[in-house]
Amino acid sequence: MSSGDEREIALECRDLHKHLGEGETRVHVLRGVNLKLYRGEVSAIVGPSGCGKSTLLYLLGLLDRQDSGSIIVQGEEAPPDKEGDHTRIRGDHIGFVFQFHFLLPEFSAAENVMLPMRKLGRMSQEEMEKRASSLLSDVGLGEKTHRLPSQLSGGEQQRVAIARSLANMPSVLLADEPTGNLDVKNSLMVFESLTRLAKEKGQAVLIVTHNPDLAEKCDRILRMQDGQFID
Repeated sequence: MSSGDEREIALECRDLHKHLGEGETRVHVLRGVNLKLYRGEVSAIVGPSGCGKSTLLYLLGLLDRQDSGSIIVQGEEAPPDKEGDHTRIRGDHIGFVFQFHFLLPEFSAAENVMLPMRKLGRMSQEEMEKRASSLLSDVGLGEKTHRLPSQLSGGEQQRVAIARSLANMPSVLLADEPTGNLDVKNSLMVFESLTRLAKEKGQAVLIVTHNPDLAEKCDRILRMQDGQFID
């Protein structure tokens, strides 16, 4: 942490490089990216398609492996060659919201929110149900906990996805075009739910978005071009 800056770093990456493809089609997608995400701060990554935004998000979320460089989550470096460590760190510290909600259609809203808690295996059934209900209330769906995804609007389904991403109280929330499939009204509602809850719970949030209006509402805008951040 730099001198004079007392904010807590939730996630940091140093000199990240990533190539995609093989042989003549091999592309240097990320070119020495450095980034610090602070708890309680919402950051947006913007830039043209193909500049490396989503690739970076997947590396930071430990869903993919960098070619070189380091990723540190809550002070612990995630070694790129140890899948078990990645799974543990991801389960303990990282939540995701994607463009598509990926809710299980046969499960209720509450059951979908409980899925990450079941996977982590640290709470009783009663505790999981109580937390799921609380999170769904936080996103304005307290009266719809038992509804199936098919009984919810697109915006409501994405808010269930936000509640699910917060289930294990992550330090970092990563969102890849979370409002990409929604109209203007629902986009704003989903964005406000996401950022308000993250602020209240002291999480670091990183959002990849093509929506300049939403980016402007974030605390910090990171502009990416050709695999690097630019001023």
